[in-house]
Amino acid sequence: MNRARAGSVNQGFAFILAVAACVATGWLASAENAQHLSTTHPGGFPGVPVMSGIERTTNGVKLSWDGPAGYYQLYQKLILDDPTWQKFGSPNLNRYTNITALHSSAFFKVAGSPARYAGSAVCMECHDGIHQTESDTRHAEAFINPRFIAKGGQTNSSCLPCHTVGYGLPTGFVSKDDLNSNPRLAGVQCENCHGPGADHAANELDMTVRPRAELAGQVCGGCHNETSHRPIYEQWKSSGHFAVVEDMNPTGRINACGRCHSGSARLALMKGENPTISVANDANVGITCAVCHDPHANHVWTNVLTGTVATNQMRYPFASTNDFVLTTSAAFTNRYDINICAQCHNHRGASWTSSSRPPHHSPQYNMLLGTVGELAPEFTPWLAPHGTLIEKQCVGCHMATEGDGSEEHPAFAGHSFKAESLNVCAECHDNPELLFRLSTASFAAQIQEIKGYLDLWATTKAPPALRTKYGVRAWEYTNPGDLSTGGPGPSSSEQELIPDNIKKARFNLYIVKYDGSYGIHNGKHAVSLLESAYSWIQVELNK
Repeated sequence: MNRARAGSVNQGFAFILAVAACVATGWLASAENAQHLSTTHPGGFPGVPVMSGIERTTNGVKLSWDGPAGYYQLYQKLILDDPTWQKFGSPNLNRYTNITALHSSAFFKVAGSPARYAGSAVCMECHDGIHQTESDTRHAEAFINPRFIAKGGQTNSSCLPCHTVGYGLPTGFVSKDDLNSNPRLAGVQCENCHGPGADHAANELDMTVRPRAELAGQVCGGCHNETSHRPIYEQWKSSGHFAVVEDMNPTGRINACGRCHSGSARLALMKGENPTISVANDANVGITCAVCHDPHANHVWTNVLTGTVATNQMRYPFASTNDFVLTTSAAFTNRYDINICAQCHNHRGASWTSSSRPPHHSPQYNMLLGTVGELAPEFTPWLAPHGTLIEKQCVGCHMATEGDGSEEHPAFAGHSFKAESLNVCAECHDNPELLFRLSTASFAAQIQEIKGYLDLWATTKAPPALRTKYGVRAWEYTNPGDLSTGGPGPSSSEQELIPDNIKKARFNLYIVKYDGSYGIHNGKHAVSLLESAYSWIQVELNK
């Protein structure tokens, strides 16, 4: 059985104790995906090594840990009561080791260099631009925030780790009384997110102690969590933004799918870099906090719907009315005239003429604007009121915040992106819960109705070759969507046998289905798409 427990000492080395059923004779390095911080720590980035996992492998176990930049030394002993630890291999920059040559239970610990904090004033000597922009953010004022002071945070040991630098470690912030002698460590600074930097400042050419630029949401989650009365981190982990559902590292995927499914690839593209080079083997990172929020700077946005000016750390504005599509092969450019959600939640160039697979599950922004889908001549595009009357558009409903985190008023931090509360709808709708139920039930029924007509065409009017081979899937794409089961649809050559009317109808059907809102985003446009689909299917059924 594998177990782990973490601890630390206040000077010299920091230790982690791990128990594993094995002993080894050396470090086994392997080419693996980049290792990221996988656990949260008050204050952001850990100042001492912390155990992140013990994992069984084919020939042994893999021990992993995390901590600041620098060398680590692994130690082991075979008997817990033995006071002597033996060095295990040589000092190494890796934050993991694969261990083979299994024996009875062994104990391991990892030591790292002492955490030496410098304060952001030292970082400013080389990183003046970033320091200046970061000093204008709320992070820099975390220790002198009036609300924080009013709650007694400046002397509260449970608050100080997230409002100062290195609290609890020898060279970190000590107490409010220390401000006169050590004011450089008050507030949230560079080293909260990048780790201790004094050794780097002393020798910037030594790459082994260069602080890490860690993208993992766990860095932010160390402070922005339920203990701060807003479960931002916990809700983000429950969202689709957290997970990477497929390997994004292959060359053909990192710059295509990765632009919206990989946080590291997307950030590289925003910086004008080529992800296949700059984040090679490091694309399996979700859409983390820093992908949407700029940790280093405030941005000023003018809301196109209201004309109001907002200053925040969002990389893109909350609202826009320009149509936008980003295909997987298009040149990536920063579009600051497009709302932050629409950067990825667009139809990606979907067209009814495509026969390989249904449109991607991301047409939400275009549905809001009424710019996606095929309409019969009697219908016209419709811009949804939700796209013009809700000041923050997607954010207004999907990131509504409520409560103060108390037991009586549980908090919504808005980062599950699931529109968990309908209270915001009550500003315009008398009975939003009833309206929501009626809309979702109605559109679910309409989707199944259109699917039924397509099945009817497939089994009665489809060309005999398709009808015999595919049955109810004769109308489907080569790779069917989730409205069909049982296998593939007509091949690319067989797709030519399907009438254009059926292709337009199935395209509209999947656009409405994969919008996912069942009419909430733009009910009138969704109805027009489904009614257009119905009229085209009827033309083919009447032949």
